[in-house]
Amino acid sequence: MSTTAYQFTEAFARSMDAQDPLSNYRSNFHFPKVDGKEAIYFCGNSLGLQPKTTASYIQQELENWAEKAVDGHFHGEDAWYHIRKKSKPALAHILGAQEHEVVAMNNLSTNLHLLMVSFYRPTVQKFKIITEAGAFPSDMYMLETQVRFHGFDPDEAIIEIGPRAGEHTIRTEDILNAIYTHQEELALVMMAGLQYYTGQVFDMKAISQACKQVGVPVGFDLAHAAGNVPLQLHDWGVDFATWCSYKYLNSGPGNISGVFVHERHAENPTLPRFAGWWGHDEGERFKMEKGFKPMFGADGWQLANSNVLALAAHQASLDIFHEVGMLELRKKSEQLTGYLEFLIQEISGDTGVLEIITPSSAQERGCQLSLLIHKGGKAVFDEFYKHGVVGDWRNPNVIRLAPTPLYNSFLDVYRFAKILEQSLKKFA
Repeated sequence: MSTTAYQFTEAFARSMDAQDPLSNYRSNFHFPKVDGKEAIYFCGNSLGLQPKTTASYIQQELENWAEKAVDGHFHGEDAWYHIRKKSKPALAHILGAQEHEVVAMNNLSTNLHLLMVSFYRPTVQKFKIITEAGAFPSDMYMLETQVRFHGFDPDEAIIEIGPRAGEHTIRTEDILNAIYTHQEELALVMMAGLQYYTGQVFDMKAISQACKQVGVPVGFDLAHAAGNVPLQLHDWGVDFATWCSYKYLNSGPGNISGVFVHERHAENPTLPRFAGWWGHDEGERFKMEKGFKPMFGADGWQLANSNVLALAAHQASLDIFHEVGMLELRKKSEQLTGYLEFLIQEISGDTGVLEIITPSSAQERGCQLSLLIHKGGKAVFDEFYKHGVVGDWRNPNVIRLAPTPLYNSFLDVYRFAKILEQSLKKFA
C-alpha cells in the first residue's frame, strides 16, 4: 500500500483491521493496563507481550519435573536432554539459517563474549574492530573489555562508524569504505543488525560480502532484528550472530538468547572456544572424560544444560511465529509502520516539532519509528502514558514507537495518533 492511500480516519483504520489476515493473533496476547484500561502497547522493541499460552507451556514442564524429577531428562515426549532441538525449526526460519546453525542458550551478552573468543583473534598487525557509533551499551562494554583482554587500547582498536554531519543514520557506503580502508589492520566487524536508537536496519548482506572480500569475520547483534525483519544469515555468509528473545520474540523478561554460527565453521578444529560439557559430543557426554569434542554446528558452543523453564516460555512464542511466518509478519509490519509514519507526518505538517529519524525506506527499517521531539520533550511522552500509550523514552529527546504486527492493530495506530495530536497541542 502506498502512503497516498492512507487516511487519517477511524473508519479507515477499522477497515484495514477487517482485511488483516493476522488480526486474530492479537487475542493470543495479554495486554497491560494503564489506569484500568487496555494500553496501546508500542514497546515490543523493549519487551514483547506475553502469549496467553506461556503459562501452560511452563506448567507442563513443572508437571514433568514434579512427576518425573531426574527422569525428565530422558523420558517423555520432550525429554530435557534434547529439549533445545524443539526451538530449532522456528529459529532457523526467523534467522534464515540451517537448523544446525542455531541453538537457544544463555543470554545475549554472555553469547557475544563466547563468540568473540572464537572470532576475534587479533594480532599485532590486525587487531581493529569496526562497529557502529552509539551502539547499545552492552555491546560497547563487551568490545572494550574484549579488546583490553587481548592487551589493546579500545580507543585505538575500536573504529566507530557514525552518521555524517547533519544526518541521523549511517550510510552503507561509509561502512563498506571503512572495511576496505582498514582491511590490513582489521580483525573483526561486529555491529548491530538493527540500530536500537534510530531503528535503522543495516545492509547485513553488503557488509558480509565486503568482509568476505577482505577476509575478515563478521558478526551481528540481532537484539532488535530477530522476529522484526527478514534475515538470511546463511545466504549472506554471516560468520556469527546472537540475539535476545524478550523483545520481538515475546519470550519473557531477560529470557534465553541464542547463537548462529555459519556451517562453514561447524567442524573447524582450529577455531578456539570456551567449552562446556553441553557443547561436547552428546554421544560421549556421559563418559565424563577429558578431551573436548565439540558437537556439530552451533550446538558445539553450548556450555551448560538447557534452562527448561526458559525454553518453555520461549517455545510458546516461537510456535506462533512458526505458524504465522516471517513473510506474512513483514507484509503487515510495512503497512502498519507506514500508517504510523503517515499519521505522524499529517499531524506534524511543516511545524518542525516532530522529526522521524528512522529511515523512510521500508527496506532500511523494521517496525520501530524513532521520533525527535523538538518541543515539549519528556512532557509530551508523559502525556502519552497518561492516556494509555506505552512507548519508550530515550534521552535527550527521542521517543521510540514499535507497532508490532503480531499483536498491534491499525486502530491502535490511529488512536495513538489522536493522542499525539492532543498532546502536542497541550504543549505547543
